[in-house]
Amino acid sequence: MSIRLRLTAWYTCILAVTLILFGSAVYGVVHYNTYSDLKKKLVDQRGKISPSYIINLSRGQMTFDIELDGQDLQGAQIFGQVRNYQNGKIAVTPNLLDQNAIFPVPSAQNATKAKQFEKMYLNGNPFLVYQEPLIVQNQLFGFLQLAVWTGHEESLMSLLRSILFMSGTIMVLMATTFGLFLARKSIAPIGKVIEAADQIQKGSDLSVRIAYDGPQDEIGQLINTVNNMLGRMEGFYKNLEESYAAQRRFVSDASHELRTPLTTIRGNVDLLQKMWSKDDSERPNLDEETMHQMTLEAVSDIADESKRMSRLVSDMLSLARADTGRTFEKQPVPLEILVEEVARRAKMLPRTAEWITGDFSVLNGVYINGNKDYMQQMLFIFIENAFKYTPEGQVVFDAFIYKNQVGIRISDTGIGMDKEEVPHIFDRFYRADQSRGVTEGIGLGLSIAKWIIDELEGSVEVVTRLGEGTTFIIWLPIVFPTPLE
Repeated sequence: MSIRLRLTAWYTCILAVTLILFGSAVYGVVHYNTYSDLKKKLVDQRGKISPSYIINLSRGQMTFDIELDGQDLQGAQIFGQVRNYQNGKIAVTPNLLDQNAIFPVPSAQNATKAKQFEKMYLNGNPFLVYQEPLIVQNQLFGFLQLAVWTGHEESLMSLLRSILFMSGTIMVLMATTFGLFLARKSIAPIGKVIEAADQIQKGSDLSVRIAYDGPQDEIGQLINTVNNMLGRMEGFYKNLEESYAAQRRFVSDASHELRTPLTTIRGNVDLLQKMWSKDDSERPNLDEETMHQMTLEAVSDIADESKRMSRLVSDMLSLARADTGRTFEKQPVPLEILVEEVARRAKMLPRTAEWITGDFSVLNGVYINGNKDYMQQMLFIFIENAFKYTPEGQVVFDAFIYKNQVGIRISDTGIGMDKEEVPHIFDRFYRADQSRGVTEGIGLGLSIAKWIIDELEGSVEVVTRLGEGTTFIIWLPIVFPTPLE
């Protein structure tokens, strides 16, 4: 059974029970008030009747008699009947005599057990009968019955029952119809939720949203929650797809980068094996000097490619550690000493551009909460990139302070980049199109540098123009360590 049918059934049952209780209360109040007046009328009339008693002293007996003819019962529309248990006679009022019937009278043994008021029927006519055993000095003499016709009252009660039953039935049917309509209208948005969920299940379309312009009740809150959940799921799914794509690209690029040095090493090893093989048929026909020269070149190539593989594996290991959430220990680092050391050592790097350093005295007394080794690694990555992509011109290294932050600037006049390339330069194994195949590199340096900057709670700003050069500004927050005692 669906929810709307269950809701409708509950509404109907609750309304039916309510109507039954209400109808019973109304019927009970009307019935009580109606018959209370009749009972009071009979009790009042009973108070006007006085039986006569005859005492026979000679015989020690007492006889009982009551005359109903002299009572004004017929004018009061009351039917009277008296049973004399001594002589077995029954005296009735003229109006009861016209009925050609008498009320049933209990036996003398059951007279005291009879109800005071009881409903009886004579010739199909309803009567409310007042009953009283007549007892004198603990001796039962007779049984008095006074009755009133209740035809009008019975008709009224029957009509009231019909009205209550018919109105209750109509109200239940109307409540069921409108309840089903309202339940269907209220549950309709949930149907949209089911439809959207089914559509997502079948087509994996997380962009589906449930259209709802109704009130912000429980249904509205549910739909908003589902829409927000779908939005989060869509974002998570996109991030997951991007992560899978980046992982596949990372594996593909890493395999490509590793295959190149391995191919070079394998080729040189094969050459050395043939050159120094004991089998004369495989050994090339070369003189000793030429073989010695080729051997040195092969060993040099193997050494260079091994270093390249070591750098690649080291970089990949650093990024793998970053992916697992590992970080490095931090402590206040004096920035002036660090950048001056980097500037001095950068002079020794292979380059074709002019190396220009600024005045680092502005960094005197400036501390960064970081790690000296990782900060040097990060700066050398930017400087080596600047040298690599600046075949001629100059590379400028300087620093400045702005709003409690220090900006370390590496600016070059090299080949530059297209602005569309900037969002991707920190991706792993990414290199701008114009640099692919022209300059050496594996495209992991800037990814590692970005990770270090993020760990330092800093940021990096990139300004570049194709053919004119690139400027990197590394922003790091300044800290002031506790003075040493």
